[in-house]
Amino acid sequence: MHFGLSLPTVWGVKLEVEIAPSLADVRPDEWNALCAPDDPFMEHGFLRLLEESGSVGSVESGWMPRHLLARREGALVAAMPLYLKTHSYGEFIFDFGWAQAARRAGLPYYPKLVCAAPFTPAGGRRLLVPDGDERDVLTEVLISAAHEVAKREHASSLHVLFCREDERERLEALGLHGRTSTQYHFENDGSLATFDDFLSALRNASRKQVRKERERARSYGLTLAMRPFSTLTPRDVAAMWTFYRRTVDSHGAEAYLRRGFFQKLGDNPHAYAAMAHDGAEPVAGALFFEKGGSLFGRYWGAVRDLPMLHFELCYYLPLEWGLARGLRRFEAGAQGEHKIKRGFLPNTCHSAHWAAHPGLNRAIAEFVREEAGYVAASQDMLAESTPFKRA
Repeated sequence: MHFGLSLPTVWGVKLEVEIAPSLADVRPDEWNALCAPDDPFMEHGFLRLLEESGSVGSVESGWMPRHLLARREGALVAAMPLYLKTHSYGEFIFDFGWAQAARRAGLPYYPKLVCAAPFTPAGGRRLLVPDGDERDVLTEVLISAAHEVAKREHASSLHVLFCREDERERLEALGLHGRTSTQYHFENDGSLATFDDFLSALRNASRKQVRKERERARSYGLTLAMRPFSTLTPRDVAAMWTFYRRTVDSHGAEAYLRRGFFQKLGDNPHAYAAMAHDGAEPVAGALFFEKGGSLFGRYWGAVRDLPMLHFELCYYLPLEWGLARGLRRFEAGAQGEHKIKRGFLPNTCHSAHWAAHPGLNRAIAEFVREEAGYVAASQDMLAESTPFKRA
């Protein structure tokens, strides 16, 4: 679907912007050429698999693709993964309070527009524009187009989630309101090449705790391994789906992903699984994605309750595996202050927000300004609990 906008001239040529209701309409190579070298979640294969599996794309899912494509003489020069949403689930930057405030004021909050990797609380470039002289003008093109989509779809607001800090700053210059939140990440400055290096960097008490937890997890006689998802057996793939569903059900949550997502995940070169086997029986597993020295942990589950096995498969085993491969960053998922004493320190996540209604837009601006002070103060306090030796 094409629509016309009053767009700036870039490289002496007017840009054409179109909406893609599915990434099936976009060539993988031209989309992926715009992706960051360390972000597996913006790639065509990951987003398209969510569509193919039915995890997104239907009214029932509440995630309807409205991807924006900016072309110059037919060539894709910028893109924005965009979804029309009828709820706020699967985002991990929480705006339920804003929705409630809008409802109390008699304002519809849904549908809304979200630029994000669905169900994925991982940071990265969200507006797919190349670095360089064209970056700012292409960002403006995409945001202007998103505002036009909001008008046409009667969407209340636009939300860009888990973007980079520099993106947040550019979006603020375009009238969006920057927001900060906290996750817990492991970052390697290049000084750690092995798990023993990691242990040596810890304070004595923390080092003893990590060793004790690993010993407990390995005392069950299970085979523990980090493997490319493409190498899993059909039984293992089915088990990963079972693990995911058991965890979701135990928390009373909704299973966002469909079985087909796991069945086709072996086609994704960035997907890995940390698994525990008792003989040939899969006992527990966690899903990971790796690209460009960055590792991202996602879904965990088990069919037996074995203390410390969660920490081994979700943190220690993948950290050891990653360090041997030059790991620079490890994001192990949303929330969890318990991660601090295991080497994952408070890290700022960024997002940007705008509402069409002036009153709601002002309220959001005031909220994120006040919230930012609490987030910064909380991070300063949490950072004092670092398990690492102080210089």
